Amino acid sequence: MPVLRRLIATTAAVALMHAGLVHAAPQGLISAEQVAAAQTASAGATSPGHAALYAQLDRAEVAQALRERGVSPEAARERVAALTDAEALQVAQQIDQAPAGGDVLGVIVFIFVLLLITDILGFTKVFPFTRSVR
Repeated sequence: MPVLRRLIATTAAVALMHAGLVHAAPQGLISAEQVAAAQTASAGATSPGHAALYAQLDRAEVAQALRERGVSPEAARERVAALTDAEALQVAQQIDQAPAGGDVLGVIVFIFVLLLITDILGFTKVFPFTRSVR
């Protein structure tokens, strides 16, 4: 019986860790003509999203951070140019809405769940309301 509980707890822990990695699959294939049209449209892209992303790339601290991570600012500009108007606008909106320090609440919830699982598996004893499977 303890082996079954441990197996279920381990399976649940692995499933929770991988829950954030699930992505929707594309609905269908696109034709070569659609790809070519998107590339020619993005070659001279001056949409509001592209303009906002280029403005971010022009900042000295952003260029320095890119270099520290091994990405040249020119390569980043090429990647921005490859985005469609909708994608560029979405990325620009995400940058505007992102909190300066990151998602603190998500980190706190992750740590709580991690400690809860390790308590249940008997590796730690942090919470008094859990019982170890050991």
